[in-house]
Amino acid sequence: MSAEETASRLPRLRLDELLGELQSRIDAARGTRDRVQSLLEAVMSVGRELDLAQALRRIVEAAAVLVDARYAALGVIGPDGEHLSQFLTVGLAQDQIDEIGRLPSGHGILGELIRHPESLRLTELSSHPASYGFPAHHPPMHTFLGVPVRIRGQVFGNLYLTDKHGGQDFDADDEAVIATLAVAAGVAIDNARLYEEAQRRQAWLQAGAEITRSLLSGSERLEVLRLIAQRAMEITGSVLADVTVPVAGTDQLVVELALGADASARLGLTIPVNGTLSGAAFSGAAPETSTDLRTDLRFPAGPRRFEGMGSAVAVPLGTAGGQVHGVLLLARAAGEPVFSIEETGPLLGFADQAALAMELAVRRSDADQLALLEDRDRIARDLHDLAIQRLFATGMTLQSATRFIEHPGASERVLRAIGDLDDTIKIIRSTIFGLRAREAEGGQTLRSRAARAVGEAQSSLGFGPRLSMEGLLDTDVPQQVAEDVMAVLTEALSNVVRHARATRVEVALQATAKEVVLTVSDDGVGLPSGGRRSGLANLAERAEGLGGSFEALGPAEGGTRLVWRAPLDRA
Repeated sequence: MSAEETASRLPRLRLDELLGELQSRIDAARGTRDRVQSLLEAVMSVGRELDLAQALRRIVEAAAVLVDARYAALGVIGPDGEHLSQFLTVGLAQDQIDEIGRLPSGHGILGELIRHPESLRLTELSSHPASYGFPAHHPPMHTFLGVPVRIRGQVFGNLYLTDKHGGQDFDADDEAVIATLAVAAGVAIDNARLYEEAQRRQAWLQAGAEITRSLLSGSERLEVLRLIAQRAMEITGSVLADVTVPVAGTDQLVVELALGADASARLGLTIPVNGTLSGAAFSGAAPETSTDLRTDLRFPAGPRRFEGMGSAVAVPLGTAGGQVHGVLLLARAAGEPVFSIEETGPLLGFADQAALAMELAVRRSDADQLALLEDRDRIARDLHDLAIQRLFATGMTLQSATRFIEHPGASERVLRAIGDLDDTIKIIRSTIFGLRAREAEGGQTLRSRAARAVGEAQSSLGFGPRLSMEGLLDTDVPQQVAEDVMAVLTEALSNVVRHARATRVEVALQATAKEVVLTVSDDGVGLPSGGRRSGLANLAERAEGLGGSFEALGPAEGGTRLVWRAPLDRA
């Protein structure tokens, strides 16, 4: 090629280079414009979402698209500031998530970002000193980009992105884009939380008004408690609600009301105050939370009781005077957010209404008892002033007429009638004594105590047992025997609640001239095939200590019948 041709081609080559460089810059500018446009669209999409769960999901999806990542996740830091309470993922199929099992809680690289909330880029995950490795069935991951998400200066969580498509590393531009998205995400999350809190407060106010109406209308205590537990479940997104109340004279709580998952298995369950979540709330008169019921050591009572459950909160049902009447336990499904302080605050005020329902029920019961005692006093006066006097006069008339009766058979019959009248007068006098004894003792007689025990069992059973009482229970049964009768009745009803799964229970209490007999029958599953339950041995010992007897029978028609006897002449 000649010198002239070479000289003529040099400007053309330089022009081609300039044109190529210009095209690459145009492409870069177009790529930057497209990325900025995508970032703006992502920010707008995230900012429009007011539902917190959907907002978090949109943030993760937008992050993955913006930096072309194969996998993306958002970890929400829990109240302890050290572990993740929520973990949302993009890129993993549901069957992969199921195979991996429990979601990350904040170990390894994830924990590194929690402890040091600064942006982090890695070419190879496994090369970092904090690398914790992956669980079984977890797909391999190599490149990594992590950026914290802050709300009002506080770290809310972290965005995690791995494995950029094409095998490239995440660069500074990727980090800048995700950092910008994290700022917008913080604002969007804060707005969604404020909106959610406002909605929740409105729901609490509406529920409070509904419960107030129920209280003022005179609804039954258990009905009000059920309404309170149901509304608390709905507002907090819980799947389980238990109301536990103290068992008198013991350090235990019993589940009086159970709603949600496997409620029938929890109803009537007795749990200790010491060492349990509900017990801690009861004894401390303050809310107690658990991040995961399945692993919480404060739940020793009953296998599979909280299968599938996650976070929980136990709130005391207390009054202004400081007395705790029970505990409301709420639990969410596994994987749901833990209960926050913002949620437990309104829940405490709501729980106070449950305590008010319990206290009102006690006051109504006291008023009913007072009216009953006044009515008994009136009946006793009427029996003494009217019935006994008339019977006594009739007996005197018959007695004076016997000397005019000549027929021996007729005379004998009249004398028998006079004897029957004397016995009737004795029975009425015993009844009057029993009525007035109840008034003097504030209703703490065997009849009233038995009726109260059977009535209290209704809340645990879900239906009212049938009760029949015969004889002079309040006058002929000594105090010590009455105490044993009540202990046996309480234990028998407790066994029905815990083991029988019955739909019908009958209680019969009878006092004769020689003995007192307590019979408790149910149509449940019957006695275990291996023999008696160990708890029945105590009932037998009480009977034997008084010279009586005890039988635990399995009738042909099914169920169980307990018959407890104690003599009255030895007491």
